[in-house]
Amino acid sequence: MKLDNTTLQVLANYCAAAAESMGWTLMRTAYSTFVKETEDFSCQVLTRDGLTVASPKTFGATWYTGLDYGDVIKRFDYQEGDICITSDPYAGHVATHTPDIHMWKPVFRDGEIVCFVGNHIHNTDVGGAVPATLSRTLTEIQQEGLRIPPMRLMRGGVLNQDLLDIIAHNVRLPEQNWGDLNAQIACANVGERKIHEILDRFGKDNFVAGLDQLLDYAESQARAVIRTIPDGEYFFADYADEDEAGGYPVRVAVNLKVHGDTLTLDFTGSDPQLATSHNMPTGGKERHALVTVGTVYALYCLDPTMMLNAGLMRPTRAILPEGTIMNAVEPVAVGMRTLACTLAQTVTLGAFCRALPDRMPASPASSVTLMNVKTSTRSGRPIMASVGPVGGGAGGSAFGDGADGSGANLSFLKNTPVEISEAEIPVKIHRYGLVPDSGGPGEYRGGTGLEMELQLDQPQSMVTARNRDRSVISAWGLRGGRSGAVSRFVKNPGTPKAIELGSQDVVKCDPGDVILIQGPGAGGYGSPFDRPAEKVMTDVRRGLVSAEKARSDYGVVLTSDGTVDEGATAALRASLRSKLDEAEFGHGPGRLCFEAVWTPERYDALTRILAALPVTWRYFVKHEIFRSVAALPDGSGDGAAGVEAAYATLAERFTDLPQVLGV
Repeated sequence: MKLDNTTLQVLANYCAAAAESMGWTLMRTAYSTFVKETEDFSCQVLTRDGLTVASPKTFGATWYTGLDYGDVIKRFDYQEGDICITSDPYAGHVATHTPDIHMWKPVFRDGEIVCFVGNHIHNTDVGGAVPATLSRTLTEIQQEGLRIPPMRLMRGGVLNQDLLDIIAHNVRLPEQNWGDLNAQIACANVGERKIHEILDRFGKDNFVAGLDQLLDYAESQARAVIRTIPDGEYFFADYADEDEAGGYPVRVAVNLKVHGDTLTLDFTGSDPQLATSHNMPTGGKERHALVTVGTVYALYCLDPTMMLNAGLMRPTRAILPEGTIMNAVEPVAVGMRTLACTLAQTVTLGAFCRALPDRMPASPASSVTLMNVKTSTRSGRPIMASVGPVGGGAGGSAFGDGADGSGANLSFLKNTPVEISEAEIPVKIHRYGLVPDSGGPGEYRGGTGLEMELQLDQPQSMVTARNRDRSVISAWGLRGGRSGAVSRFVKNPGTPKAIELGSQDVVKCDPGDVILIQGPGAGGYGSPFDRPAEKVMTDVRRGLVSAEKARSDYGVVLTSDGTVDEGATAALRASLRSKLDEAEFGHGPGRLCFEAVWTPERYDALTRILAALPVTWRYFVKHEIFRSVAALPDGSGDGAAGVEAAYATLAERFTDLPQVLGV
């Protein structure tokens, strides 16, 4: 049975409305700030096979367009009133870290399952080694709190009290988790009711057939866009600052292969899985939701009329080498997988930029720090809550400046109003706003970073700052645009007790301690000397760019009253333009310094060596080779030879290491 296009669009609208009703229910009934304010949750209408057909477009988490519940759905038989959950990242590869509880419920009509409704939330805490559960210092998933394998939460409408007791005994604030779990149940029930309303209108057969057609339609839209991209291979790599405290940069690399109306994302060349928790638990699934986020963003950027569902990803497959950061092997920790996922999005967007530089934006800030505070009231009652994400803006593009303080690949995370944070947690927020001079200079400026400064009043308090990054290697500019500013994290700034925290993510605080965090800026697009001087003047008046940076970065000279000195500006721009190197990508000094040592030839040799090793050896060998290369004379032009020599020395020391061809 095939629906005509008009009826199909009406069905799509009804399904989207159902998903949004689910989302509003979840958000309005949740207990934790991270759900009801930050909106780290998702809701889905799913096919009988578990593929996402509809989800909210304007709120909630936007990473789950291609979410596939199939591997967990097929583990159970179902009756009306059943609800199942899981939070185990290695069981079915639906949940992606332990704080995310995913829930699904079958919808029956005439005794037959016609679809499922699903949702997930990020719980503020699910136990584990640190408050709020997650830290990059953790090395195995057993340290990352409660893991719930795929289980029934309800059977025929009756709660599984044994499972609830296990949850309550393993989390720090059980009443908060229980409140959020009830919100998820309400969300699923609302979804079921809304689906029955749709069934009443369309009929069972039309509804079931229509869901499959919606996937087909999104697929056809995706293929039409892909056909506009020139065939070829487009390589891009980017880096996180460090793989452990005081460690080395982490590389994620992708080779985007475009052939006709299909895409292949080959992540060969990405670093081995880490001995920290920044790994992605994808199970090697070629359309895993976390892996394909960047592609969804790129395709939607190219055609905003696209229908957002799992069909969008049918023309795309990913190659995810086992034992790498893109496909970690149990039991390695994965709690901070957001950093690796964000990096995967950034390299995917970079590869699309190589293919379509006129149609794609520069790099977004690509780092957002999720701030949580564990403290207590004056009476000693423990409190743990999110005080909001602190990140950066969107990259500039040929169509305009990047959004300031948010946007691009992290736009779904909403800020928590200062009044809410101060009402729920005994903290005082001194400053919350945009960071001047943080957006990458360009004809179209990159979005600025956010900053937050807060003070704690109680002893034995702790701040966790998840996914700290971009404090060394900044967001890249495009087509002559320059990189954004790096992030900053400091305790007690401007005092003799000031401590620069870098990418540290767990900070103990005493009464009176102040924490300042500044998010990174996004990359600019086009030469900054082509930006109209009046726009630069406006940026200065708005506090987004200083007069000094207007002069040095944009070549714009302002008079004492803040207006443009046109003669001096023209002369300065002519002088600066003659020295300008308009590279395709504008990388910051952190990356340029790193790649001066770690050339493509060296990294290719490292990748080849590590791929030949057992997974358990790779991280250690990477570090040993990095130490050896760092000891080489400056400007050493040995290419791959230094890497190969370092490995040969290691193989002599450790006889368990295999001989690698060519070394």
